[in-house]
Amino acid sequence: MDSRLQAFERLLTIMDDLREKCPWDQKQTFETLRPLTIEETYELADAISNNDIESIKGEVGDLFLHLVFYSKLGEESEEFNVTDVLNQICDKLVHRHPHIYGDIKVQNEEEVKANWEKLKLKEGKKSVLEGVPVSLPALVKATRIQEKVKGIGFEWENPEDVWKKVEEELAEFKVEVDSNSENIEEEFGDLLFSLVNYSRFINISPENALAKTNNKFITRFRLMEELIQQDLLDIRNMNLQEMDIYWEKAKKIIIKHD
Repeated sequence: MDSRLQAFERLLTIMDDLREKCPWDQKQTFETLRPLTIEETYELADAISNNDIESIKGEVGDLFLHLVFYSKLGEESEEFNVTDVLNQICDKLVHRHPHIYGDIKVQNEEEVKANWEKLKLKEGKKSVLEGVPVSLPALVKATRIQEKVKGIGFEWENPEDVWKKVEEELAEFKVEVDSNSENIEEEFGDLLFSLVNYSRFINISPENALAKTNNKFITRFRLMEELIQQDLLDIRNMNLQEMDIYWEKAKKIIIKHD
């Protein structure tokens, strides 16, 4: 037997054992697993951001377990099983890749995405945006919305036009701030949305970019705290100007090490 199939069969067998014999696993439901699955997904995202291959392997395994767990729950309720799950995704992939399994010709990745969205509409979806999860974090959701509408041609023609939109939204936001308007939040949202749009045109993931900036700030701030402690000072008793001296010291140390 193929080693991949052997490994998967082993996981399925272990899942059967856990549901039969482990008190914790016996109590789990779709609802109780949901937050744990979300947590595991974020742990995988962290591992990817850190380029920690060993952790990526481990976190992918954890997610595999969750997917098998959901399939086991479906089997027990006689609603679906792992065979149904795998066959359904295989059928979907074959149907949505006519350039591989049919006679459709595509020139590039963008045509693949466009065909994907058009096929979904043919399958009965009422809106191009129907597949965007409601509970996605807002930054990720903005990216997915824009990618979805791009698939049917609702897209700017060049990055220069998108940048003009960013500048327009920034100016509108500034007006609202200066007037202390109740529309500040809405205009800030418009500005963020336009920046996310521009990021796509220059091939930057806004989620990854912000995650890297967050990590950079955390690393520098913690080093600043260490430097302050080394000088036997208490950060709680320092003003901004005093802290800024150590902030710049931390920056120089990090740049030197890089």
